[in-house]
Amino acid sequence: MTLFRTSLIAVGVAVASIAGISWAWTAIGGGSMPIHGFIALSLGILGTVALAWILMALAFRSDSEGWDDRADRTGSADVTTPDKP
Repeated sequence: MTLFRTSLIAVGVAVASIAGISWAWTAIGGGSMPIHGFIALSLGILGTVALAWILMALAFRSDSEGWDDRADRTGSADVTTPDKP
């Protein structure tokens, strides 16, 4: 998947979220949302989507490059050999 396509999907999800939250806000009687509310909402949603995207990319990279395989999974530490000299 290309970076442009992935970015387009992320922006689409953010726009749909903003529209849904705006509709819900007016449905509960919150009145019309001012432009500052839309800006804050947009930045919050885009920041959350970006953070989730970056963390998932790091998780997939960690798995594909074998970073997780190097971790000690025996459940006990080797106390005879210190980690640092």
